[in-house]
Amino acid sequence: MVLEAKGDGKKKLKVGVFSFTGDEGCVIVFTELLNEYFFRWRDLVEFKYARVIQQKNVVKDIDVAFVEGAISGFKEEKMLRKIRRNSKRVVAIGSCAIDGSPSNHRNFFDEQTTREIMPILRKFPYRKKVSPLHEIIRVDETVPGCPIVEESFLNILNKYLIEFGIVGRDSNEKGGKQ
Repeated sequence: MVLEAKGDGKKKLKVGVFSFTGDEGCVIVFTELLNEYFFRWRDLVEFKYARVIQQKNVVKDIDVAFVEGAISGFKEEKMLRKIRRNSKRVVAIGSCAIDGSPSNHRNFFDEQTTREIMPILRKFPYRKKVSPLHEIIRVDETVPGCPIVEESFLNILNKYLIEFGIVGRDSNEKGGKQ
C-alpha cells in the first residue's frame, strides 16, 4: 500500500540528510532505501539537504534532519549547531551519532598515544574528544544500528510524515512499505 498525500499534495516533509565522522554506512542504507521508495517519496518528501543525492543543498527551513556520524571537528560542531537551529526535529541515525562509537575510539587512547596524535588534532582542527550528537545539541529521536536498522528508519519517517500533516493518520503504512 502507498502512503496517501493529504490535500492538494503540494505540502511535503522538508528533510535534510547529513553525515559527519563515521563510515557513512547509514547514508548508504538511506541511498539503498531510495532505490525502493523513491517513486513513493517524491510526492511526500522534499530534500533540502542531501549531498549524497544532489548538488544544491540548503540548511534552512528543515522539518526533519537525519544526522549520521559523531562530531570530531570544530567545523562539524558548528554545522551541527546550524542544523539544530534550522530544523524542527533532529534524528540521530546510527551508533556514531547516538553514542559516538566506533568513531570515538581515540577518546580511550592512553596518555602516550594521545600525546602522539595531538599534532594531528591541532593541524586539522579536531576537537579533543569525539562526541555523539546529544552531547552538543538536543536530539529528538534516534534510529539505532551500525548501519541503521531500515525498519526503524522507515517507522520514524512515517511518524514524521503523519506528524507534519503530509499523510493522514489512518495510514496503516510503515514508511511506505508495500
